[in-house]
Amino acid sequence: MAFELRAATIRDLDAIMALETATFESDAWSAESMSSELASGHTCYLFAFDPATPDVLAGYGGLLAPEGSGEGDIQTLAVAPSARRHGLGRTLVTTLLAEAAARGAQEVFLEVRADNPNARALYDSLGFEQIAVRAKYYQPDGVDAQVMRVTL
Repeated sequence: MAFELRAATIRDLDAIMALETATFESDAWSAESMSSELASGHTCYLFAFDPATPDVLAGYGGLLAPEGSGEGDIQTLAVAPSARRHGLGRTLVTTLLAEAAARGAQEVFLEVRADNPNARALYDSLGFEQIAVRAKYYQPDGVDAQVMRVTL
């Protein structure tokens, strides 16, 4: 299955929020926060789709990387269940890393739930290393966040 990516816009908010709330049931971002992210000049959000259904969201990912800051942060990433295990998560992350590099970032950070071994394996395979743990970061579940970093 081949997917394509395009820049996400505010017009994609409803689709992104539907996947966000389905994926992160207890700790999804609010529509207001996501709207702010999509509108910011310091972020890059991607909308992934199957070319056969270009209006159907298969996944999304977001990067905060202000030009000149030297750092980036992958803010959020989700892949629809029907699109999983086809390399889309990897494609989203590598595209966000390339965007971070283009904005002058020398390192990129992210947080991953300690109870998400599939995401952790993806980040490990892309060269991220765990640098810290934020105890009980994900609420209301009380799940730790593993803070990871990759040098570009």
